[in-house]
Amino acid sequence: MHNPDVPETLEGWSLLHLMYRVRWDRLRACSEDVRRRLADDAMRALSVPEAGANACVQMLGHKADLMFIAFRRDFEQLAQAQLALSRTELGDYLEPTTSYVSIVELGLYEMTAKIHEQLAAKFKPGSDEFEQAFDAEMVTQRGRVASRLFLEVPKWRYVCFYPMNKRRGEVENWYSESFERRASMMREHGMIGRGYAGKVTQIISGSIGYDDWEWGVDLFAQDPVVFKKLIYEMRFDEASAKFAEFGPFYTGLQFAPGELGTYLNGNVPTL
Repeated sequence: MHNPDVPETLEGWSLLHLMYRVRWDRLRACSEDVRRRLADDAMRALSVPEAGANACVQMLGHKADLMFIAFRRDFEQLAQAQLALSRTELGDYLEPTTSYVSIVELGLYEMTAKIHEQLAAKFKPGSDEFEQAFDAEMVTQRGRVASRLFLEVPKWRYVCFYPMNKRRGEVENWYSESFERRASMMREHGMIGRGYAGKVTQIISGSIGYDDWEWGVDLFAQDPVVFKKLIYEMRFDEASAKFAEFGPFYTGLQFAPGELGTYLNGNVPTL
């Protein structure tokens, strides 16, 4: 049964963020040609014969050296990607530091309320007719926004990833707020993001039940200063100021998969 107090979501790509520390002490003993072969073999292992994609990121700071983001149709394909990379020879030179599992998510706060209102005028809420009509409308909405659910990996140089929660404390609890209040705050939150259209691409993925946080956020831009300005401005809206809890931030430079060998040979890879 569809609960009118719970915003509906539409799901797209399954995502797996894999972060590694490179064992440079061992890799230095390899020749340049061997390092390139290790890189090429790893990228072939992650190649996607059908639908899907990968993002490769050189990380900044101590949290990780490399991040691979696998975009796949389902968890079965994510499992295959993780296994394939682990079984490569390069895997012997990579030390996992962290990972994140999620699914691209599009929240439908305003659309949920609209659909409930329209269908309640025709069918009794909770009836079989209501539920069937609701499911049919969600299929329609999914087709309408398919390009946002299964988007191509943005070919922008800089990447920022972070997990986050909505606060569930004794005083401030996002989930105890009314649907109307939550929808209003999310509308304000979204308006800030729209102001950065063309400067940043944001991928929101849901991870409730999959990982330690509720959502993962990937930002792609041509100028890393945009990350700071966008996240700073959003912290002033009510949804963030009162209810947002942020996990660690991971920032780096996206590079073309064919450039992994360049990185392993000691040069900054290009996009």
